[in-house]
Amino acid sequence: MIRTVIIEDELNLREINRMLLVDNFPDVEIVGEAGRVDEAVTLIKTEKPDLVLCDIELEDGNCFQVLQKCKPYNFRPVFITAFNQYAIKAIKFSAIDYILKPVNEYEFCDAIQRAIDQLGKNSSEIQTENLLAHTNYSNSCKKVVLRTSDAMHLVAVEEIVYCKSDNSYTTFFLHDKKEITVSKSIKEFAELFSDYDFLRPHQSFLVNLNSIIKIDKTDGGFIIMTNGAEIPISTRRKQLIFDQLEKL
Repeated sequence: MIRTVIIEDELNLREINRMLLVDNFPDVEIVGEAGRVDEAVTLIKTEKPDLVLCDIELEDGNCFQVLQKCKPYNFRPVFITAFNQYAIKAIKFSAIDYILKPVNEYEFCDAIQRAIDQLGKNSSEIQTENLLAHTNYSNSCKKVVLRTSDAMHLVAVEEIVYCKSDNSYTTFFLHDKKEITVSKSIKEFAELFSDYDFLRPHQSFLVNLNSIIKIDKTDGGFIIMTNGAEIPISTRRKQLIFDQLEKL
């Protein structure tokens, strides 16, 4: 059985989560529920769950305060939250599953199943630590978790030279020559890195401004990166890109 706890301060929403788990996941055993930070910490430490459903905002604090007190992270969290741009961005940087309120049954089941599929892969510690690093409201030394079919890669944002799109896949090219391909669109990463020094000169590319060594305006224009890659600049975006680069 998959030992599960529900951390939610609204009783009606707690009941909805409980019903969705019972109706859709016969292998899940709900071993406790809590709505306050101290109760949640005690519950997790006592019951040692495999899965923790966390509402971000609690009666007396938030779930990040709970997580900070529950090391080691031998459980996999799934966040359930009303739209909170900063919190969701931190969660996405860590490749942790989340569900938006109001809860949709299909999205709920999809997120829970993904989390269950990751149980036993020993990556929860890396992801949760990275999540908490992103909740300190500082952009310094940030890292992103890139989830591939066989591994979790923890990559410093500053180590990314550029990203290249291939339909619904995105390949990351790093300073150490490593390449990592994930099954997410480049649009998602463009949004994720919007507070960092990244630029999208072409619909198929996302580049780190700090890894640009030259802008060549011949042949339509292209960008030369530190690893020697030549990134095209689309005609539609050319003037906007040149204007942005000249401000550096």
